[in-house]
Amino acid sequence: MPRAASSRRRPIAVGPGEDGSGAASADRSPTIIFLHGTRLTGSQWAIQVDALGDEYRCLTPDLPGHGLAANDPFTLAAAAEAVAQTIEAEADGRAILVGLSLGGYVAMDVAARWPERVAGLVLAGATTEPVGPRALAFHGLAWIFGTLDETWLRRINVWFFRGRYRPAIADPIVAGGFYFRGGAAALRSLVGERFRPRLARYRGPILILNGEFDLLFRLSQRSFVDAADDARAAVIPRATHLTNIDRPDVFTAALRRFVRSVVAPLE
Repeated sequence: MPRAASSRRRPIAVGPGEDGSGAASADRSPTIIFLHGTRLTGSQWAIQVDALGDEYRCLTPDLPGHGLAANDPFTLAAAAEAVAQTIEAEADGRAILVGLSLGGYVAMDVAARWPERVAGLVLAGATTEPVGPRALAFHGLAWIFGTLDETWLRRINVWFFRGRYRPAIADPIVAGGFYFRGGAAALRSLVGERFRPRLARYRGPILILNGEFDLLFRLSQRSFVDAADDARAAVIPRATHLTNIDRPDVFTAALRRFVRSVVAPLE
């Protein structure tokens, strides 16, 4: 991917799926593109790809500054352009976007700028505006990721994921690596941006999922639902910010129902 942003930006790097090509299975319609959270990679979605890959084509790209795209500087505009190009190149021009945290914010920007390329939108942990007092959380995490020793940060993250999650979830995340400096740049790029207006510009179906204990995002999700044209929301019990791995069965079931509701009118 070129270092400078342009409308001809190449697709972002797509991690290998079960067939080694970046997809979990043979071509199916629709394609689901999963966008990961800050400092992580597309490997965050391994449990969902394993569950859904026999029914849908699943892509798990790494956003700029992370994973296979670690050398590409992150800006919100550049990330969104890269995702849009990935949809065009890898998904026949149309896909369902599923984004958690950073990935959710990027997905909203893509949906606002290229709505014709987004068949449906699933957002998790991305329903607060990073402005005013709420921006302090983004600034604080960016400072941690951008300042503290990366070796120490990696040890803490490996300990956290291996201690909290079963190997089927933790092993792919740890193997994918942690990209703290890229994550810091990504968080800073979100500060001052407003996403409810972006969501309002997208007229397609939207599913918003937040964890019961993820108060920063859950308590403001209603304002995002109200801003959208066709949105529904659900709270995942006993989940924190990492809803897709805290309660993978609940998250995946909700996602599967949503995808089927999107696909049904097209069949």
